[in-house]
Amino acid sequence: MPVLRVLSYNVRSLRDDSYAVARVIRGCRPHVVCLQEAPRLLGWRGSRRRLARRAGLTAAVSRRPGGLAVLVRPEVAVVHREHHVLRRLSGLPVRAIAVAVLEAHGRRLAVGCTHLDLDAGARLRHAREALDVLERVATEWGARPVLAGDLNEGPDGPAWRLLATRLADPGAQAGRAAAGTFSARRPRRRIDAVLTAPELTVRRAGVPVELLAAEDVVAASDHRPVLAELEL
Repeated sequence: MPVLRVLSYNVRSLRDDSYAVARVIRGCRPHVVCLQEAPRLLGWRGSRRRLARRAGLTAAVSRRPGGLAVLVRPEVAVVHREHHVLRRLSGLPVRAIAVAVLEAHGRRLAVGCTHLDLDAGARLRHAREALDVLERVATEWGARPVLAGDLNEGPDGPAWRLLATRLADPGAQAGRAAAGTFSARRPRRRIDAVLTAPELTVRRAGVPVELLAAEDVVAASDHRPVLAELEL
């Protein structure tokens, strides 16, 4: 059965060890990578291109607002791409969702990448907006929705619970994969996730600790990556 490996990773604007970030990504062997806190200040395009090149990936969506990017392996076809800034709220950072409609082994997935706010009210509002955008794109392009991101709250939070009413949370049964994603040094909270259409079969979802060098995970970012293996 063909498998598509989707990785979600908050890379903290590559302010730490960018080479370690690339090694972590390569170690997960992903077909698709959803980045949060991708560089968005001076020289952001070059920083993103260098990371993609080191990881053996190309950009499907890479826009500055919201600090998001979706990267793919060359064999994954990009059918469509969108980037939407979510409702701007006074005094809070710009939040967005990047969506790439991808095709592999004759199947289509609409992969969304987002980074929700630290403010609880904004998180809930933006979760609803992002989900609406993702489901619209998935319907228009005949694709199954997948949402990857830094949700900035755990599964008991209202924004996460809202998303889980319409998407499955395979990380809730992590199996061999570790659950905690924050912080990288002391991973006591699960605030990053890959959520999937309920009808998709997920072989595993969580932090693939057996694939990674612990020193690289700590050196790369303050988050640990989340990997989901989806059967197509």
